[in-house]
Amino acid sequence: MSETSYSFLDRLFHRIVLGLPWIQEISLDIDRLVSTGKNQENDGKPVFICGLARAGTTILMRSIYETGFFRSLTYNDMPFVLMPCLWRRISRPFRYRDTEKERAHGDGILVSFSSPEAFEEIFWKTFCRKDYIFENCLKTHSVNDEVIEQFRSYIGQVLNSADNFKQSRYLSKNNNNILRLKTIRKAFPDALIIIPFRDPIQQSISLFNLHSKFYAMHEKDRFSLDYMRWLGHHEFGGVHKQFKFEDNRLFNEKKPDDINYWITVWIRTYQFLLNSAPEKSVFFSFEELCSAPNKTLADLFTFAGLSKEKNSMAEIIIPPKLRDIENIDENLKEQALGVYLALSSRSHESFR
Repeated sequence: MSETSYSFLDRLFHRIVLGLPWIQEISLDIDRLVSTGKNQENDGKPVFICGLARAGTTILMRSIYETGFFRSLTYNDMPFVLMPCLWRRISRPFRYRDTEKERAHGDGILVSFSSPEAFEEIFWKTFCRKDYIFENCLKTHSVNDEVIEQFRSYIGQVLNSADNFKQSRYLSKNNNNILRLKTIRKAFPDALIIIPFRDPIQQSISLFNLHSKFYAMHEKDRFSLDYMRWLGHHEFGGVHKQFKFEDNRLFNEKKPDDINYWITVWIRTYQFLLNSAPEKSVFFSFEELCSAPNKTLADLFTFAGLSKEKNSMAEIIIPPKLRDIENIDENLKEQALGVYLALSSRSHESFR
């Protein structure tokens, strides 16, 4: 949903609840005390989608969610994301009519208050923010066993809040999870981790353009800027922070208003993922999804133990127009294409 979908009172409510981390922590404890029912966290392996934005992560999440077997956080879970069971009961009479609108990205994807979205990061911000969120970057971080157990318990609560028992598997789309993939694997050893990737130049141009769009939006609308910061979405706009992977230096010689900054982001992110992604992670090609959506999704669904029935999302997937931009550093372009070839090779190996 666009942040403009919220009324003045909605904005005030979100500002109070999301702007004070201790409220989220207390809400999690309250939910554990009052929620009842069978903990479903082991009823089916969860799916975690993560990578850089603009590689089809939302379409992929929606395709999997459409099967009906997954519970994912939605806009209806806001702002008490860490109180899924109790908040669902409390908010049911006050929920908005489920009208679809184009999301703020301006990419034609329609969302409503029942649409799944990347709100899981609020958990990690609540319990680990000092370990990975810094003034100018987000860093990879290790998570202790106590927090891992809290996360497992939290996912169980999310599943227990599902609208029906068919939704027995957890689905996450959270690009910041690339900072803690070893933790995700430790928390859920059988989890399916999917890492979408896209042609580096096209993905970098898309990131560059979206950063400019959101930066202009954030200059005019303080709430939209705060909203993304509360959610931990630092990918672009006025809240943008670069990733720092292990011992990689920060690349301050380039700025976000330079396309080569985003190509550098792409190279370092996917090189890091090639080297560190847990065993059995699936690298998923955006280009293959666009060129053969039904076959590509069918292969993924078979691998994930899902039905291969026709998926309506496949019908709306079309290859985006190729874009061009000036002043691309040829050396960076060559490096990026080399990483892309390695990703494509890993993608083909994933389903064997």
